[in-house]
Amino acid sequence: MKTWLKRWVLGGAIALLVLFSWISPASAGVNDDRYEGNIFPLYAGNGYLVPPRVTLKQSFDRDTPTVLVFYIDDSRDCKKFAPVLSSVDAFYGRVVNIIPIDVDAIPVKDSYDRTEPGRYYKGLVPQTLVFDRSGEVILDEVGDIPYEKVDDVLREVFDLLPRNESVELKRREVNELNTELVPADQV
Repeated sequence: MKTWLKRWVLGGAIALLVLFSWISPASAGVNDDRYEGNIFPLYAGNGYLVPPRVTLKQSFDRDTPTVLVFYIDDSRDCKKFAPVLSSVDAFYGRVVNIIPIDVDAIPVKDSYDRTEPGRYYKGLVPQTLVFDRSGEVILDEVGDIPYEKVDDVLREVFDLLPRNESVELKRREVNELNTELVPADQV
């Protein structure tokens, strides 16, 4: 091999080593306050929660119970809470409007109307509010609260039995192959 080719290959290898030593590996972690993207698809497996399907005003106009959650994508507490909100959506998503609001999107104003999320934000995340059908706040909690706390409040809203008196709700198992849609002879 010619000397100039050996030098060129060696120089290229050294340049790549130097370049890769400066690049830090990408890492997403639920236990840090780094931004990795939208927390709902990353940590809850539920990317359709954002953007919300309705506004707070639309939810109040429809007389529908509402779960309003304030979050930011680079908060470890919000990352840990994302699966809780996804569970609320799994069990109540058809009868409750779930409205996650990124606090960075709240306009800064002196005062807010009762139908604007900024009126309810306390400056901490995650913050979870549950409104009944008439738009009255029946839960306002800050922090990574358990699913059961939201579930208890929603059970009251819908006049359901308390958890200790009712059948335990479980998600259906997901099959990798749905034989109902594929004829058996084509499997």
